Amino acid sequence: MTATEDAAADCDTVSATVGERVDGVATVTLSRPDARNALDAELRSDLTAVLDAVEDDDAVRVVVLTGSDEGGAFVAGADVTELRERDAIEQREASKRPRVYERVANLPKPVIGRINGHALGGGCELAQACDVRIASEKAKLGQPEINLGIIPGGGGTQRLPRLVGTGQAMRLVLSGELIDAEEARDIGLVEEVHPHEDLDDAVYDLAASMAAKSPVALEFAKEAVGASAEMDIEDGIEYEAELFAQLFATEDKNEGIDAFFEDREPEWQGK
Repeated sequence: MTATEDAAADCDTVSATVGERVDGVATVTLSRPDARNALDAELRSDLTAVLDAVEDDDAVRVVVLTGSDEGGAFVAGADVTELRERDAIEQREASKRPRVYERVANLPKPVIGRINGHALGGGCELAQACDVRIASEKAKLGQPEINLGIIPGGGGTQRLPRLVGTGQAMRLVLSGELIDAEEARDIGLVEEVHPHEDLDDAVYDLAASMAAKSPVALEFAKEAVGASAEMDIEDGIEYEAELFAQLFATEDKNEGIDAFFEDREPEWQGK
């Protein structure tokens, strides 16, 4: 059992397997089936604990994040009962970062969102925090917080415009409208849509492709692409060049080039 699986074994609302379908790939499953996998305090705590383990687990190169199929959703949203009971001071405390959204976005390892059903409110924000989103054709996505007299509070007003543009983000946030997976793909909220029965093949084919790469290069590549949303292009190009140069101090760089010349598969050391 890996460190990730050990951490998940202590959780009631999150499970994890490593290498079950693809070597080096951890599947992290959110499971509150009676609440359609809604994010409550326990689930957030459990997910944070598992992601902490993932970060330090050398057996994991790529993460697939999904909701339990028994819950019929990816994540149906935040737990509205918890929201109703909080005042402003309590919500400020609950909003202190890093939250699960930042934990997913800042994980050094790639995270693929397996959007197996509805991803609404906080669930849509959790999906936005993933690096790549692959959705079932049954999925619906949206930010319906406006219907409750509030706004997205898990990064949706910031990540969503970066994914779909300001106009589309305004439409979704201000109307609370839900969109189907096909429209989500068309506007750039998800990268791929597949029939539900083909979802796993698509997700794990991509995960396998990533997991076959150098763990160090994966980390640096994610860091470089993510920086593009935070820097102007000149600073971003300079940052990319620095990360590129740092990789020349790694054993994996030499192994990758040697494997290329020798026409064989590289044996990555992760250093």
